[in-house]
Amino acid sequence: MTTSTAGYTDVQLDEIFDPIYARIADGAVAREVDRRLAYDEVGWLRDAKFGALRVPVEFGGYGATVRQLFRQLIKLAAAESNLPQALRVHWSFVEDQLLSTDEQARATWLTAVAEGKLVGNAITEPGVGAVDRYRTTVTGPDDALVVNGTKYYSTGSLYSDYILIAGDRDGERVGVLVDADAPGVVQHDDWDGFGQRLTASGTTEFTEVKVAGDRLLGPGYGVAGRTYGTSYLQLVQLAVLAGIAQRATDDTAAWVRERTRTYTHAVADLPREDPLVQQVIGRLSSAAFSARAAVLDVADTLDAVLDQGASDPDLLDAAEFDVARAQAAVIPAVLDATTHLFEVGGASITSERLRLDRHWRNARTISVHNPLIYKLQSVGNRILNGAELPYAWSAGAR
Repeated sequence: MTTSTAGYTDVQLDEIFDPIYARIADGAVAREVDRRLAYDEVGWLRDAKFGALRVPVEFGGYGATVRQLFRQLIKLAAAESNLPQALRVHWSFVEDQLLSTDEQARATWLTAVAEGKLVGNAITEPGVGAVDRYRTTVTGPDDALVVNGTKYYSTGSLYSDYILIAGDRDGERVGVLVDADAPGVVQHDDWDGFGQRLTASGTTEFTEVKVAGDRLLGPGYGVAGRTYGTSYLQLVQLAVLAGIAQRATDDTAAWVRERTRTYTHAVADLPREDPLVQQVIGRLSSAAFSARAAVLDVADTLDAVLDQGASDPDLLDAAEFDVARAQAAVIPAVLDATTHLFEVGGASITSERLRLDRHWRNARTISVHNPLIYKLQSVGNRILNGAELPYAWSAGAR
């Protein structure tokens, strides 16, 4: 692996991306109302090389640390919570390239990302039980592969240039990278969840899709065992929750500041001066702060994990354990705060024009991607019995 030169500072990154986040935030409610996928907004991020935050400077990226990346993901989530989730697998793909010992492939893909290329995913399948069971097939010799199958939860693929597919090749789990516009690829925006509606998480169909041999990620894809990928991908979800909490704070506070109507039994003439209303805003702000702090703390651990080549079992266990515990703190706090925000006003705060309900809907949707009941059990079992942590299947090709 190539040693990277120093990357951009937080101040430099903020100067580049904060104006873009502001533009994205301006249209958030309208996009929600119209269910308009954020193609233009992804284009703005692409033009600014947002997908290359972790790409080393020598390859044309920003050379950001993991902590710096997650700091930016929280800020993007505050502007539009759908977008960090849509790009979730893109980040793990970049990390896989950073860890790769194939110098030529590493340089090729990191350069492509620095030029604006984005990677989506098509891993989970409809009607299939465990995540390691794939009906999608990858057939043929290495230099003439063919993919057939149907995927759901194809998060971010409609925004992407490439789609990372998990499939079965002669009984072995493999990954392949397919051009999003390749013949035989059909994508649908049919995700029907009540939250995170603009993540492009619908169905993707692959019919006799031809794939070059250099797009085969290898037999290591899907191997059970310790991997940085589980904690990394789950931390993206927590970063989304931290951003949701911040945006909910900002939106609710802005609404309260302009409100003059209150109740006859309120203790202040103006809602913004009412200590009970102030308490609700305090709860929202505290949830945003604690979520952000937890995410950045785990990001520091992941920095250490990846600096060591994601091979140190103790560091991998530390990241996995910490992100599970962080979920148990972040999820209830954000859900509680985004529920209580409606206490600051009367029925007018439920106006469809405001769409403040989207904060709870989005938080509730993102939080069930990794159900908390399983995380709490795994933490307790490890503390009491020294049990192994339940890593998910690897998303890498090593």
